Amino acid sequence: MTSRPNGEPLVRLSGVNKWFGELHVLQDIDLSIDRGEVVVVIGPSGSGKSTLCRTINRLEGIEKGEITIDGQRLPEEGKELAKLRSDVGMVFQSFNLFAHKTILENVTLGPIKVRKLSKADAEKRARELLERVGVTAQADKYPAQLSGGQQQRVAIARALAMEPKVMLFDEPTSALDPEMINEVLDVMVGLAKDGMTMVVVTHEMGFARRAANRVVFMDGGRIVEEADPETFFTAPRSDRAKDFLSKILTH
Repeated sequence: MTSRPNGEPLVRLSGVNKWFGELHVLQDIDLSIDRGEVVVVIGPSGSGKSTLCRTINRLEGIEKGEITIDGQRLPEEGKELAKLRSDVGMVFQSFNLFAHKTILENVTLGPIKVRKLSKADAEKRARELLERVGVTAQADKYPAQLSGGQQQRVAIARALAMEPKVMLFDEPTSALDPEMINEVLDVMVGLAKDGMTMVVVTHEMGFARRAANRVVFMDGGRIVEEADPETFFTAPRSDRAKDFLSKILTH
Protein backbone atom coordinates (compact mmCIF):
# COMPACT_ATOMS: atom_id res chain seq x y z
CA MET A 1 0.00 0.00 0.00
CA THR A 2 1.22 3.49 -0.73
CA SER A 3 1.33 5.58 2.37
CA ARG A 4 1.48 9.32 2.67
CA PRO A 5 4.99 10.60 3.33
CA ASN A 6 3.90 12.14 6.61
CA GLY A 7 2.18 8.93 7.72
CA GLU A 8 -1.23 10.60 7.66
CA PRO A 9 -3.94 8.05 8.50
CA LEU A 10 -6.41 7.28 5.72
CA VAL A 11 -9.40 8.05 7.94
CA ARG A 12 -9.30 10.29 10.98
CA LEU A 13 -12.12 11.25 13.32
CA SER A 14 -11.25 14.02 15.77
CA GLY A 15 -13.57 15.09 18.58
CA VAL A 16 -16.63 13.82 16.74
CA ASN A 17 -19.97 14.41 18.46
CA LYS A 18 -23.43 13.52 17.24
CA TRP A 19 -26.86 14.01 18.78
CA PHE A 20 -30.26 12.64 17.82
CA GLY A 21 -32.43 15.21 19.58
CA GLU A 22 -31.51 14.91 23.26
CA LEU A 23 -29.64 11.66 22.74
CA HIS A 24 -25.85 12.10 22.61
CA VAL A 25 -25.03 9.12 20.39
CA LEU A 26 -21.36 9.86 19.67
CA GLN A 27 -19.32 11.47 22.43
CA ASP A 28 -15.87 12.91 21.65
CA ILE A 29 -14.84 10.15 19.27
CA ASP A 30 -11.16 10.12 18.29
CA LEU A 31 -10.21 7.37 15.87
CA SER A 32 -7.49 7.01 13.23
CA ILE A 33 -7.44 4.25 10.64
CA ASP A 34 -4.29 3.55 8.65
CA ARG A 35 -4.07 2.33 5.08
CA GLY A 36 -4.64 -1.38 4.82
CA GLU A 37 -5.89 -1.58 8.39
CA VAL A 38 -8.99 -3.60 9.29
CA VAL A 39 -10.79 -2.07 12.26
CA VAL A 40 -13.72 -4.01 13.72
CA VAL A 41 -16.14 -2.00 15.86
CA ILE A 42 -18.10 -3.98 18.42
CA GLY A 43 -20.28 -3.23 21.42
CA PRO A 44 -23.82 -3.59 22.74
CA SER A 45 -26.85 -2.42 20.77
CA GLY A 46 -27.31 1.33 20.94
CA SER A 47 -23.63 1.95 21.68
CA GLY A 48 -23.20 4.16 18.58
CA LYS A 49 -21.35 1.67 16.34
CA SER A 50 -23.54 2.03 13.25
CA THR A 51 -23.79 5.80 13.66
CA LEU A 52 -19.99 5.99 13.83
CA CYS A 53 -19.73 3.97 10.63
CA ARG A 54 -22.29 6.17 8.85
CA THR A 55 -20.57 9.45 9.78
CA ILE A 56 -17.43 8.39 7.89
CA ASN A 57 -19.16 9.05 4.57
CA ARG A 58 -21.56 11.68 5.90
CA LEU A 59 -24.66 9.49 5.71
CA GLU A 60 -25.05 10.95 9.18
CA GLY A 61 -23.96 14.51 9.74
CA ILE A 62 -22.04 15.47 12.86
CA GLU A 63 -22.57 18.44 15.15
CA LYS A 64 -19.02 18.79 16.35
CA GLY A 65 -15.56 17.59 15.39
CA GLU A 66 -13.83 16.79 12.14
CA ILE A 67 -13.54 13.80 9.82
CA THR A 68 -10.83 13.55 7.16
CA ILE A 69 -10.35 10.96 4.45
CA ASP A 70 -6.92 10.76 2.87
CA GLY A 71 -6.05 14.11 4.42
CA GLN A 72 -9.14 15.87 3.05
CA ARG A 73 -11.81 17.18 5.35
CA LEU A 74 -15.23 15.69 4.68
CA PRO A 75 -17.34 18.50 3.18
CA GLU A 76 -20.88 19.17 4.39
CA GLU A 77 -22.61 18.68 1.04
CA GLY A 78 -22.45 19.23 -2.70
CA LYS A 79 -20.15 17.97 -5.43
CA GLU A 80 -17.06 17.76 -3.25
CA LEU A 81 -18.90 15.50 -0.82
CA ALA A 82 -20.12 13.27 -3.67
CA LYS A 83 -16.55 13.04 -4.97
CA LEU A 84 -15.08 12.14 -1.59
CA ARG A 85 -17.96 9.80 -0.83
CA SER A 86 -17.19 7.82 -3.97
CA ASP A 87 -13.83 6.97 -2.34
CA VAL A 88 -15.72 5.30 0.49
CA GLY A 89 -17.48 2.00 -0.27
CA MET A 90 -20.42 1.10 1.94
CA VAL A 91 -22.11 -2.22 2.55
CA PHE A 92 -25.24 -2.18 4.69
CA GLN A 93 -27.27 -4.67 6.65
CA SER A 94 -29.86 -4.61 3.86
CA PHE A 95 -28.43 -5.16 0.42
CA ASN A 96 -29.88 -2.06 -1.25
CA LEU A 97 -29.57 -3.47 -4.77
CA PHE A 98 -31.74 -2.02 -7.53
CA ALA A 99 -34.49 -4.61 -7.94
CA HIS A 100 -35.24 -3.75 -11.58
CA LYS A 101 -31.63 -4.00 -12.74
CA THR A 102 -29.61 -7.15 -13.36
CA ILE A 103 -26.69 -8.04 -11.12
CA LEU A 104 -24.27 -6.88 -13.81
CA GLU A 105 -26.15 -3.57 -14.21
CA ASN A 106 -26.13 -3.04 -10.44
CA VAL A 107 -22.34 -3.35 -10.37
CA THR A 108 -21.63 -1.24 -13.50
CA LEU A 109 -23.99 1.66 -12.73
CA GLY A 110 -21.66 3.61 -10.42
CA PRO A 111 -18.49 3.24 -12.49
CA ILE A 112 -20.29 4.34 -15.67
CA LYS A 113 -22.17 7.27 -14.09
CA VAL A 114 -19.67 8.50 -11.51
CA ARG A 115 -16.27 7.27 -12.68
CA LYS A 116 -17.22 7.77 -16.38
CA LEU A 117 -15.98 4.32 -17.41
CA SER A 118 -17.08 2.99 -20.78
CA LYS A 119 -19.76 0.30 -20.65
CA ALA A 120 -17.29 -2.30 -21.94
CA ASP A 121 -14.65 -1.44 -19.33
CA ALA A 122 -17.22 -1.30 -16.55
CA GLU A 123 -18.62 -4.69 -17.53
CA LYS A 124 -15.17 -6.28 -17.74
CA ARG A 125 -14.32 -4.99 -14.27
CA ALA A 126 -17.75 -6.01 -12.92
CA ARG A 127 -17.36 -9.58 -14.16
CA GLU A 128 -13.92 -9.79 -12.50
CA LEU A 129 -15.42 -8.60 -9.23
CA LEU A 130 -18.41 -10.95 -9.46
CA GLU A 131 -15.92 -13.76 -9.92
CA ARG A 132 -13.96 -12.54 -6.92
CA VAL A 133 -17.06 -12.70 -4.69
CA GLY A 134 -18.18 -16.00 -6.22
CA VAL A 135 -21.35 -15.02 -8.08
CA THR A 136 -20.22 -14.98 -11.73
CA ALA A 137 -23.07 -17.26 -12.78
CA GLN A 138 -25.66 -14.78 -11.48
CA ALA A 139 -24.61 -11.80 -13.66
CA ASP A 140 -27.78 -11.71 -15.78
CA LYS A 141 -30.22 -12.47 -12.99
CA TYR A 142 -32.18 -9.96 -10.90
CA PRO A 143 -31.61 -9.49 -7.15
CA ALA A 144 -34.85 -11.27 -6.20
CA GLN A 145 -33.55 -14.44 -7.87
CA LEU A 146 -30.51 -14.57 -5.56
CA SER A 147 -30.15 -15.72 -1.96
CA GLY A 148 -29.45 -13.14 0.71
CA GLY A 149 -25.83 -14.24 0.90
CA GLN A 150 -25.43 -13.87 -2.86
CA GLN A 151 -27.09 -10.44 -2.82
CA GLN A 152 -24.76 -9.24 -0.07
CA ARG A 153 -21.73 -10.48 -2.03
CA VAL A 154 -23.03 -8.55 -5.06
CA ALA A 155 -23.36 -5.47 -2.82
CA ILE A 156 -19.67 -5.90 -1.89
CA ALA A 157 -18.73 -6.21 -5.59
CA ARG A 158 -20.75 -3.09 -6.36
CA ALA A 159 -18.90 -1.12 -3.68
CA LEU A 160 -15.54 -2.44 -4.90
CA ALA A 161 -16.35 -1.45 -8.49
CA MET A 162 -15.91 2.19 -7.48
CA GLU A 163 -12.33 1.40 -6.42
CA PRO A 164 -12.82 2.93 -2.98
CA LYS A 165 -9.96 3.85 -0.68
CA VAL A 166 -11.83 2.48 2.31
CA MET A 167 -14.75 0.08 2.75
CA LEU A 168 -17.35 0.48 5.48
CA PHE A 169 -19.44 -2.51 6.53
CA ASP A 170 -22.43 -1.84 8.79
CA GLU A 171 -23.51 -5.20 10.24
CA PRO A 172 -23.26 -6.84 6.81
CA THR A 173 -24.36 -10.29 7.98
CA SER A 174 -27.07 -9.50 10.53
CA ALA A 175 -29.94 -9.89 8.04
CA LEU A 176 -28.66 -13.21 6.72
CA ASP A 177 -29.63 -16.77 7.55
CA PRO A 178 -26.88 -18.50 9.55
CA GLU A 179 -25.72 -20.71 6.69
CA MET A 180 -25.10 -17.66 4.49
CA ILE A 181 -23.04 -15.68 6.98
CA ASN A 182 -19.74 -17.41 6.30
CA GLU A 183 -19.91 -16.97 2.53
CA VAL A 184 -20.02 -13.21 3.07
CA LEU A 185 -17.42 -13.18 5.85
CA ASP A 186 -15.06 -15.26 3.69
CA VAL A 187 -15.20 -12.58 0.98
CA MET A 188 -14.46 -9.92 3.61
CA VAL A 189 -11.53 -11.93 5.01
CA GLY A 190 -10.17 -12.12 1.45
CA LEU A 191 -10.44 -8.34 1.08
CA ALA A 192 -8.63 -7.86 4.37
CA LYS A 193 -5.81 -10.14 3.22
CA ASP A 194 -5.55 -8.15 -0.02
CA GLY A 195 -4.88 -4.99 1.99
CA MET A 196 -8.23 -3.20 1.71
CA THR A 197 -8.75 -0.60 4.42
CA MET A 198 -11.93 -1.63 6.23
CA VAL A 199 -14.15 -0.48 9.06
CA VAL A 200 -16.50 -3.27 10.05
CA VAL A 201 -19.37 -3.02 12.53
CA THR A 202 -20.31 -6.60 13.36
CA HIS A 203 -21.49 -9.08 15.97
CA GLU A 204 -19.32 -11.77 14.39
CA MET A 205 -16.53 -12.20 16.91
CA GLY A 206 -14.91 -14.97 14.87
CA PHE A 207 -14.42 -12.51 12.03
CA ALA A 208 -12.96 -9.95 14.44
CA ARG A 209 -10.45 -12.54 15.62
CA ARG A 210 -9.53 -13.69 12.12
CA ALA A 211 -9.38 -10.47 10.16
CA ALA A 212 -9.08 -7.44 12.44
CA ASN A 213 -5.86 -5.57 13.06
CA ARG A 214 -7.67 -3.70 15.81
CA VAL A 215 -10.88 -4.11 17.76
CA VAL A 216 -12.66 -0.95 18.89
CA PHE A 217 -15.15 -1.50 21.71
CA MET A 218 -17.93 1.08 22.07
CA ASP A 219 -20.45 1.59 24.82
CA GLY A 220 -22.77 4.51 25.49
CA GLY A 221 -21.55 6.54 22.52
CA ARG A 222 -17.90 6.38 23.50
CA ILE A 223 -14.88 4.32 22.53
CA VAL A 224 -14.20 2.47 25.77
CA GLU A 225 -11.09 0.61 24.63
CA GLU A 226 -9.21 -0.52 21.56
CA ALA A 227 -6.63 -3.26 21.16
CA ASP A 228 -5.44 -5.98 18.83
CA PRO A 229 -7.93 -8.90 18.77
CA GLU A 230 -5.79 -11.28 20.80
CA THR A 231 -5.39 -8.79 23.63
CA PHE A 232 -8.99 -7.64 23.53
CA PHE A 233 -10.56 -11.08 23.60
CA THR A 234 -8.20 -12.61 26.15
CA ALA A 235 -7.46 -9.64 28.43
CA PRO A 236 -9.98 -6.80 28.06
CA ARG A 237 -9.09 -3.90 30.32
CA SER A 238 -12.47 -2.33 31.07
CA ASP A 239 -15.24 -3.85 33.17
CA ARG A 240 -17.74 -2.99 30.45
CA ALA A 241 -15.81 -4.96 27.83
CA LYS A 242 -15.37 -7.88 30.25
CA ASP A 243 -19.10 -7.87 30.93
CA PHE A 244 -19.95 -7.67 27.22
CA LEU A 245 -17.61 -10.52 26.32
CA SER A 246 -18.82 -12.72 29.16
CA LYS A 247 -22.34 -12.46 27.73
CA ILE A 248 -21.45 -13.23 24.12
CA LEU A 249 -18.51 -15.62 24.27
CA THR A 250 -19.66 -19.03 25.36
CA HIS A 251 -16.78 -21.00 26.80
